[in-house]
Amino acid sequence: MNPLRSFYSSIRDRPNRNSSREYLGEFAQRAADSVPAGSLVLDAGSSPEAPYYSCFRAHRYESADMRGESGNVTYKCDLTSIPVDNDRYDMALCTQVLEHVPYPDQVIRELHRVPKPGCRLWLSTPLFYEEHMQPNDFFRYTRFGLTRLFTEAGFNVEELVELEGDYGTLAYEMDVAKRSLPLGPTHYGGGILGVVAAVFAMVLVPLSHLLSEFYAALDRRVKYTRTGHCKNYCIVATKRV
Repeated sequence: MNPLRSFYSSIRDRPNRNSSREYLGEFAQRAADSVPAGSLVLDAGSSPEAPYYSCFRAHRYESADMRGESGNVTYKCDLTSIPVDNDRYDMALCTQVLEHVPYPDQVIRELHRVPKPGCRLWLSTPLFYEEHMQPNDFFRYTRFGLTRLFTEAGFNVEELVELEGDYGTLAYEMDVAKRSLPLGPTHYGGGILGVVAAVFAMVLVPLSHLLSEFYAALDRRVKYTRTGHCKNYCIVATKRV
């Protein structure tokens, strides 16, 4: 491979720090710590990998997901119809799933049905993120849309906050730039301007990698949330008695 091409491929393929994943792990741990050991909990949309299972080793853990071919999914099902009785769980968790369901209001109503009255649902979902898991990527959510969906489903919203700060979003945008900026003049219309733009891109790709690392670290240090530009919101809501 051309050494220059190899250099840029190595930068594009190198994963950057992701403060959102770190915050999500802490969010799941908070959910686990909110109920006593031995409580029956549901991880809705867990995926076969169940990345937060380790948070619930002291609990009775069940999961629900459409993708049940591998891994440990208790119920392979659509989240609009989980095959369990009403008022079954002491707590429910649902992370980074709501954008992938075509009928989010029905899913939230189902996640209202399965916990016991007075118990909590812990949920996170994106506001700002590129399309992913196509074609099953349908929505992005503001705090106002989430409040309406949850209150209409019969929840009391206890907490609705940014999962990460705006620096986390900047880190993500720099990572997207690192992975996506084209390096050929023809991608910028050709000619002198295309050559100049391509040269700038060749500088920006490694610079974006460094900026992504910087802003991710900064996001963990200072959770700046003044512009309404977070990647994700997290919500904690109680099923009304």
